[in-house]
Amino acid sequence: MADELKTNNNGEFGKIIDIIYEARANALRAVNTELINMYWSVGEYISGLCKSSSFGDKIIDEVAGYIKETSPEIKGFNRRGLYRMKQFYETYKDDEFVSALLTQISWSNHLLILSGCKTAEERHFYMELCIKEHYSYRELERQIDSAYYERYTLSAGKQPPELVPANVKNSILDTYVLEFLDLPTEYSEKNLRKAIIENLKQFILEFGKDFTFIGEEYRVQVGGQDFYIDLLFYNRALSCLVPIELKIGKFKPEHIGQINFYLEALDRDVKKPNENPSVGLILCASKDDAVVEYALSRSLSPTLVSDYTLCLPDKALLQNKLRELTEIALENEEQE
Repeated sequence: MADELKTNNNGEFGKIIDIIYEARANALRAVNTELINMYWSVGEYISGLCKSSSFGDKIIDEVAGYIKETSPEIKGFNRRGLYRMKQFYETYKDDEFVSALLTQISWSNHLLILSGCKTAEERHFYMELCIKEHYSYRELERQIDSAYYERYTLSAGKQPPELVPANVKNSILDTYVLEFLDLPTEYSEKNLRKAIIENLKQFILEFGKDFTFIGEEYRVQVGGQDFYIDLLFYNRALSCLVPIELKIGKFKPEHIGQINFYLEALDRDVKKPNENPSVGLILCASKDDAVVEYALSRSLSPTLVSDYTLCLPDKALLQNKLRELTEIALENEEQE
C-alpha cells in the first residue's frame, strides 16, 4: 500500500521540486539585477567624478583608497574594479540596444565581453548569445577564444543552398572548431566519432545547445539492409532531425548521395508527423566552396557542408577577412 501510494504521488510531489528550483532561479536573477544596477550606478558616479576633476582618471585611486580605509569589509572596489564599472557605464550609456539585456547577464560575463570584443556589434552578439544559451563564464570564454562571432558572421554572409531555409542556415556554421577533441595527428573517422561522444558537452556547446544527441551509428533499415548514420541529433529550435556524417578528408560530391539517402530514410521511417523535414550536415576536414556549390545545386534535400579544425583559429585572420567582406559589401551598396 505504501509503495503504491508513493508511486501514485511521485508525479504530484515532483511539482514541489519545480517550485523550489524556480524560486531559487528567480532569487539569483533578482540578486544579479541588483548587482548590475549597483555597478552601473557606481560607474556612472565615477565617470562623472573623473570628468569634473582636473586629475581625470587618477581620482579613481583616491576613491579606492577611501573605500579601503573607511569600509575595508567591502571587496571588489579597488582601482581595477572601479575602473571596470566606469568602463561598463561609458560603453553602454548611449547604447539603447542593450538596455534590456544588461541585467540578464552576470557581471563576470560582462567583463569578458568588454575585454574580448572590439565593436558594438560583437558585444551585442555575445550578449544575446549568452542569454539564449545560458552561458557560464568558461563557456563564454571558450566561444570568444574560438572566434565564434567571426565564424558565425562569415557563415551568415554565404548564400545557402536553395532548399535550405534561412533559419536552418543560421543554426549551422560554415566552420566548426573542435580543439577539445585532442586527437593525434593520424586518426580515423571512428576515432573522430568516439572523441566527439567522449566530449559531447563541449561538442554541443560548439554546435549550440538546441542540439540534443540521439545516438551514434544510428541504424536505419531500408529494404532489409542496415545502414548506420555516424551521429544523429535533434534540433529543438528547428524541430527536426539532424544526421551528421563525418569525413576526415576533403569534401567529395559523392558524399551528397549518402546523406540524401539517410535523410530520405529518416523522413519516411523516423520523423514524427509534427516535425519538420530532416536537415543533413556533412562535417569534413576541408572543402572547396565551388565544389560544394556545384554538388548541392541539384540536391533535392536540405543539406549543408561544413568543415572543422582541431585547433583554435587565428582570430586576427578571421577579423581581417570579415573586415574585407564588409568593405566589399559597402562598396557594392555605394555603386548601386
